Amino acid sequence: MSQLAPSGRAAGALCEAAGRPPEPPPKRDPRVYFAAERTFLAWIRTGLALMGFGFVVARFGLFLKELGETHPEFRISSFGFSLGLGTGLIVIGVFVNLYSMLHYRGLLARLNQGREVVGRPSLIATLVPVSLALCGVAMAIYLVAIH
Repeated sequence: MSQLAPSGRAAGALCEAAGRPPEPPPKRDPRVYFAAERTFLAWIRTGLALMGFGFVVARFGLFLKELGETHPEFRISSFGFSLGLGTGLIVIGVFVNLYSMLHYRGLLARLNQGREVVGRPSLIATLVPVSLALCGVAMAIYLVAIH
């Protein structure tokens, strides 16, 4: 379906003006909506996992501090890195949840309007793995630096 083709009432009015019966609206396949909802729920799970993991990472510094206090032989020094990294992961998780909700609502609106939804690379599907890879590299450098 072309983006320039009229749809809905405008198409019906054009067909009536041309003297032919209006075309019925295209049948909506529920599988497309179910697939969009499954994808949305997968992104929500990803955002929740990021927030949970971020909380664990942020609290890890506190665990190291307590471990050093109770067992002086470990001599663990914390630089406060885990708090910043954990907070960053939580923020990324919140961003993933908000963006996925906006994307899902926009996709449903386009589907309900009968517009064609063309598959294209998602910005969030690129940014999240890259930012997680950077967080992983930062954690590895931190772990090497404290030893």
